[in-house]
Amino acid sequence: MTTTAAPGTSGSLAWARRRDSLVRFWRAYRTHRAGLYGLAGLALIALIAFTAPLTVGQDVQSVTSAPGSALESPSGRFPLGTDQFGRSLLGLLIWGARISLAVGLLAAALSVAIGTLVGIVAGHYGGWLSTVLMRITDWFLVMPTLVLAIVLATVMSHSVWTVILAIGVTSWPTTARLVRAQTIAVESRPYIERTRALGGGHGHIMTRHVLPNVMPLVLAQTTLGISNAILTEATLAFLGLGDPTVVSWGGMLQDAREAGAVSSGHWWYLAPPGIAIALVALSFTLCGRAVEAVLNPKLGAR
Repeated sequence: MTTTAAPGTSGSLAWARRRDSLVRFWRAYRTHRAGLYGLAGLALIALIAFTAPLTVGQDVQSVTSAPGSALESPSGRFPLGTDQFGRSLLGLLIWGARISLAVGLLAAALSVAIGTLVGIVAGHYGGWLSTVLMRITDWFLVMPTLVLAIVLATVMSHSVWTVILAIGVTSWPTTARLVRAQTIAVESRPYIERTRALGGGHGHIMTRHVLPNVMPLVLAQTTLGISNAILTEATLAFLGLGDPTVVSWGGMLQDAREAGAVSSGHWWYLAPPGIAIALVALSFTLCGRAVEAVLNPKLGAR
């Protein structure tokens, strides 16, 4: 007697497995106190960034309608003081979080996407194609990432998308090498040989078997790469290679340098964006380390 599965049973089982996996992941993640601190910090910063249009408004960027005088020290009206145009530094700090977080997330996603594609292709096909891809990867590895990003940001137009592209296309080699090594390890398993024997093609093996097995590594690498992307964006903006029409934390530091805040002792102009960059980078790093510890069996969950 044969039993016919009810419609939707397969999909329900798949969702149940995913739900159980998420529950197990969260139970393991919350054992990492530092990871919880990082997650709480990111949630707070993301909430501040998303609600910036409601709390400070887009007019905070306006130079012509600045509410204060130039370089006022912190006061009740301006808790963090004002910049050289009389704009509230607190409002600029809140608004700048939107650009810094967006650039960090998008640049890290682009970098990880390129590295994952190169690593899977090189690990799966091997041979001369792997040799060529790894030599290109090695070239990017030996070249300083910041120098390459500066070159790209210099020759292209100054915009947010240029910064994202410059960071993304120069910071993928580490991910590519890690994913290639994991791909080789996955393809040495017996079920990959059975898949080939049953007629599974290259695309089927890479997307259905290799990619799901390297995704934990990719996720951990993404969380760690976001902090580096934010720091690189701040550096490019500080060097005057960012978009001058938008407010970011790195751009605030560059404006402070141009205004002579270092020599004149206007610490309130320099400290807030620098501390914000450090806190976001630290939060992403704590989350990334916790995710890596949970998803990598060799590191353990506790």
